[in-house]
Amino acid sequence: MLKVIDHIGINVTDYERAKKFYAAALAPLGIEVVMEFGHAVGFGKGGKPEFWIGTGKASFQSDAQVASITPIHVCFTAATRADVDAFYKAAIAAGGKDFGGPGVRAHYHPNYYGAFVLDFDGHNIEAACHLAE
Repeated sequence: MLKVIDHIGINVTDYERAKKFYAAALAPLGIEVVMEFGHAVGFGKGGKPEFWIGTGKASFQSDAQVASITPIHVCFTAATRADVDAFYKAAIAAGGKDFGGPGVRAHYHPNYYGAFVLDFDGHNIEAACHLAE
C-alpha cells in the first residue's frame, strides 16, 4: 500500500539544537538520521528520509515566509504504547515541553494512545499507537 505522504520538511531556528532534539526524541521509535545536506537533515527508517528539518530558505520560500516559524503538528507512528512512552520521556529529557503526556485519547478512537511534546520552535510533535494494549 502506498503512503499518503512521502516526506515532509519543517523549518527550525537553531539547526544544531533541533537536530540533537529530534535525534534523541525519535530514537525510541527507531527513527534516525538518514542523510544531511548543509543545514537540513532527513530522519527516517531503513535509509529513507521521511521527516526533514532545516534552517534557511528553501527554493520555494520567500524571505518573508522564513522570517518567523509557524508551528505545525507532526505525528510519528509508534509500534507499541511503550514506544510512545519512551518517545515522550526522551523528548522531555532532550528539552521538549510537555503538551500532553502519554495516554489514551478515546475521543479520537478507543485505542488511540499518544503523547505530545512541543519542540524549541513550538512545533507540536506527537507519537501515537493505534493498537489495543
